[in-house]
Amino acid sequence: MFSDALPLASSYADLLATDGIVRGLIGPREVPRLWDRHLLNCAVVTDAVPQGASVADIGSGAGLPGLVMAIRRPDVHVTLIEPLLRRTSFLEEVVGVLELKNVRIRRGRAEELHGVATFDVVTSRAVAPLDRLSRWSLPLVRSGGLFLAMKGSSAEDEVQAARTAIVKGGGLFLDVLELGGEFLDPPVRVVKIAKK
Repeated sequence: MFSDALPLASSYADLLATDGIVRGLIGPREVPRLWDRHLLNCAVVTDAVPQGASVADIGSGAGLPGLVMAIRRPDVHVTLIEPLLRRTSFLEEVVGVLELKNVRIRRGRAEELHGVATFDVVTSRAVAPLDRLSRWSLPLVRSGGLFLAMKGSSAEDEVQAARTAIVKGGGLFLDVLELGGEFLDPPVRVVKIAKK
């Protein structure tokens, strides 16, 4: 999955399992599940990201999925958008330790970048219901770009509830992708929306 980037991914996992727990970014019970539930779970989303894309990860938290995407795909340029100082401090330290040249960190809310920046792909994981997430994300997606929202078993229901917000934001619902099914149970479910 990570091939040449496996040492970087392992270093990131170590940072999550130590500093991430101390700083309250992940719970201690998550350590045994770091790889399957977090790292591999996020890594498979990069399969839906075009070559050389600019990616914004909204509500990055501990860097999931943004840092994983940057580690697995050095061709993409990832901007981590996170409002909380303790989280952005952790992200800055991780980016420094791992020497990731394809990552920028923006402390703030997604809405603060509306009209200021656009990206080829905007993604997020466990941030908010899809209707609210669409209002925050779609203004950051360039025309012809993608909004990839990691969602669980309720993805279709969230799409139905968010239809108005998606259309109002210039989005076009394309599909609910199931990624990583060959080695993850359950597979990762990603709502794929194109920006008109």
